[in-house]
Amino acid sequence: MKVPFLDLKAQYDTIKDEIDDAIRQVIDSCSFAGGPFVEKFEGEFARFCGSKYAVGVGSGTEALWLSLLALGVGAGDEVITVPNTFIATVEAISLCGATPVFVDIEEATYNMDASQLEHAITGKTKAILPVHLFGHMADMDRIMEIAKNYGLFVIEDACQAHGAAYRGKKAGTIGDIGCFSFYPGKNLGAYGDAGALITDNSELAEKTRKLRDHGQSKKYFHDVIGWNSRMDGLQGAVLSVKLKFINKWNDKRREIAALYDQLLPENNCLKKPHNVSHNRHIYHVYAVRARQRDKLITHLLRNNVQTGIHYPLPIHLQDAYRGINGDMHFPISEKCCRELVSLPIYPEMPIESIEYVSEQIKTFSENMIRS
Repeated sequence: MKVPFLDLKAQYDTIKDEIDDAIRQVIDSCSFAGGPFVEKFEGEFARFCGSKYAVGVGSGTEALWLSLLALGVGAGDEVITVPNTFIATVEAISLCGATPVFVDIEEATYNMDASQLEHAITGKTKAILPVHLFGHMADMDRIMEIAKNYGLFVIEDACQAHGAAYRGKKAGTIGDIGCFSFYPGKNLGAYGDAGALITDNSELAEKTRKLRDHGQSKKYFHDVIGWNSRMDGLQGAVLSVKLKFINKWNDKRREIAALYDQLLPENNCLKKPHNVSHNRHIYHVYAVRARQRDKLITHLLRNNVQTGIHYPLPIHLQDAYRGINGDMHFPISEKCCRELVSLPIYPEMPIESIEYVSEQIKTFSENMIRS
């Protein structure tokens, strides 16, 4: 049996007619850059999240960057985030001219350890940027409490958390702004790059709309220096179709995760994901921790199972950011980056494939225990 890490074609096949019709409508109307299909999706996505405003942009990276700019983050400011994330989280801070400051993650959830936040706050701190990694939300009550006490903005990196919830509140709706990526492999994925930000603040929504379109208030009249960050009409149309299915797809991911939880062993060789009871985890990634991670990956590949690593090297050890916080180490992030391996998970994944992957991991664990 061959088990791919992800199968985008399987999803397309289930909604092919609707997708093809949506793309034809965009082409027939020639609404390629921004326009009515993007506006339609923005309204739908805002309602899905429970937010007043959504602003479609070209990528999740741009959503983060423009959100920080709209909040006035710039040179001389510091933004606190985590080192165990995709580099886009930190790039967005740097592109504003600000300095990223790291705090370590919780070993159970792989999200920001809020107990370390206050130690990282200085007179230069402007914002906190928690990451809802793998589709499991960070400890937003504590983060928001600290932000309020110190007068800091909160930008939620919800790029892996479409439809995740924390105490009943959707990802992206708790901080000042929430940012999403619609990269094709995400739970809600476009057919190319796309992103969005959401907010209840009309002023922030208007600022980001200007920033995404060269700072224009109307065509050829530029109030501020902006950028070309418009969402494509084709992506807006595709996302409108797929948004109708996101709850069903997230539920299916949760079912697959529950089956993995049931079938996979947990011992000294393997640790399954932890789900805090008041969170709704939507399992963009189902990541286990393996003491012999590289050997496990090799074993699975030999048995035709594809896996992923999110992420092999924390940001503070990347060449681009080495030394950014001095010689500080973040031991939990470093440990998790050595041990995490992401297993195949997508809504159309057959039960037989889940059972096969689990059996291969069980065999590997038993061999490791005996050796």
